[in-house]
Amino acid sequence: KNGKGYAQGINDYHIYEGEYKNGERNGKGKEYIMYEGLVFEGEYKNGFKIKGKEYYGNYYENLYFEGDYISGVKWNGKGYDESGKIIFEIKNGKGKIKEYNNNNNYYEGDYLNGEKCGKGKEYDKDGKLIYEGEYKYGKRWIRNGKEYDKNGKLIYEGEYLHGISWNGKGIEYNNDGKKIFEGEYKN
Repeated sequence: KNGKGYAQGINDYHIYEGEYKNGERNGKGKEYIMYEGLVFEGEYKNGFKIKGKEYYGNYYENLYFEGDYISGVKWNGKGYDESGKIIFEIKNGKGKIKEYNNNNNYYEGDYLNGEKCGKGKEYDKDGKLIYEGEYKYGKRWIRNGKEYDKNGKLIYEGEYLHGISWNGKGIEYNNDGKKIFEGEYKN
């Protein structure tokens, strides 16, 4: 692929419209998600985002992030809530960030080299805490973490192994907050 082009991705929901060079996204381009609208516009190099703006989607086109990327991950820039207020800033891949994922849950915590790293918390789409603990390489990590149910009650506290929950020593709780298991978990 060379020149201007248009491509639809998995299940035809992800759409790219922009420039190509040697089969990769290179130059100016836009990404859309069907039924949500514009989610990114900016510049690409060798298939990766290097500079641009991310939007919340859902046809509101509210700005979520504006800045620079390295290998497609946020590196320098500012993030905004849906009202346009700055909610995080990243400099050289480091900072505190509030980041939404595909199911409208969000992460709030430390960020390093374009990934979740350090202490952080995850919240569901209604703003209820569902996890707090340590992250590394963008995942829940070895150190102790705490998981909560949809009502905010603690259901597990313990170790995670390379992003996989309930691996290592831990404690499981029932709905009344009483211990129902304490020991070791695997997978």
